[in-house]
Amino acid sequence: MTASTTRRSAAGRSRTAVAAATAVAASLLLLSACGDQTNEAIAKREAKKSRNVNAPLFKLLPKDVQEKGFLQVGSDITYKPVEFRSNGKIEGIDPDLAAAMSKELGIKLNFNNATFDTLMGGLKSKRYDIAMSAMTDTKERQEGIDSNTGKKIGKGVDFIDYLNVGVSLYTRKGKTNGVDGWETLCGKKIAVQRGTVSHDLAKDKSKACESNDSEPISIEAFDNDSEAQTRLRTGGVDAVSSDYPVAAYAVKVSGKGKDFQMVGGAPLKAAPYGIAVPKGQDRLRDALKAAVERTIKNGSYAKVLDKWDVKDAAVKKVQLNGG
Repeated sequence: MTASTTRRSAAGRSRTAVAAATAVAASLLLLSACGDQTNEAIAKREAKKSRNVNAPLFKLLPKDVQEKGFLQVGSDITYKPVEFRSNGKIEGIDPDLAAAMSKELGIKLNFNNATFDTLMGGLKSKRYDIAMSAMTDTKERQEGIDSNTGKKIGKGVDFIDYLNVGVSLYTRKGKTNGVDGWETLCGKKIAVQRGTVSHDLAKDKSKACESNDSEPISIEAFDNDSEAQTRLRTGGVDAVSSDYPVAAYAVKVSGKGKDFQMVGGAPLKAAPYGIAVPKGQDRLRDALKAAVERTIKNGSYAKVLDKWDVKDAAVKKVQLNGG
């Protein structure tokens, strides 16, 4: 290497060092102007935006929830009219009730989409803080028992019951194939959403068929109710079973009321929908219960139910684990 080359390299390093120092100084000035950009600092600023410390029930929340300013809600957002997407926006009974509760709690309730049968696991793994997804309050779920195996798979959840619903049957309009209730389903095909009360009821009814020396019910379980409806619409099954609000909505709007019809009379197995909170989260559970109670008292609860035509499902008293 020649001397002249050495001088040029030294000069180059010198200019590089000056440029680097300038860049660092500029970065420090930017951070000073914009504030701390660490993940923790960003999270604190976002929490400050999303929470209202003066909300009526804010102080009832656990400290960690107060600090982060939101709850992650697990939900199957394919269940019209309880929760669904419309033009990219999450709508329905549950999101509207959650919004009313948010005003009382002073934090956001962020809905996260998942298939229904994964929600309990998501609570167990702490992926979600709570589940609000047309989930029927049952003893098995309270105790963390798998309804298929009868085995205990977790600590279970507490439910804050906020709607009373039952299970309904519907068929293609004018093409019932002889189905006019559960007793006429032996040897027929039915579609349900996997892991739901409708799924459990269909399995129980199928066993009853076999006990009476009849053909069992052929059950097709899908990830979401929309898939079950499509199966019925195309004639692949004889009937679909869903929670009453979902069945009534499907009959009303699908094909502008020309696709489906209700059969079988009044809903069966009337039971409450509950907001699921992992066992041991008593403070969070009680704050959420208080929030539902306040929405009932201030009238926002009735407005939501009226909007979605489910006034008959209203609860008069908010109970814990009433299923």
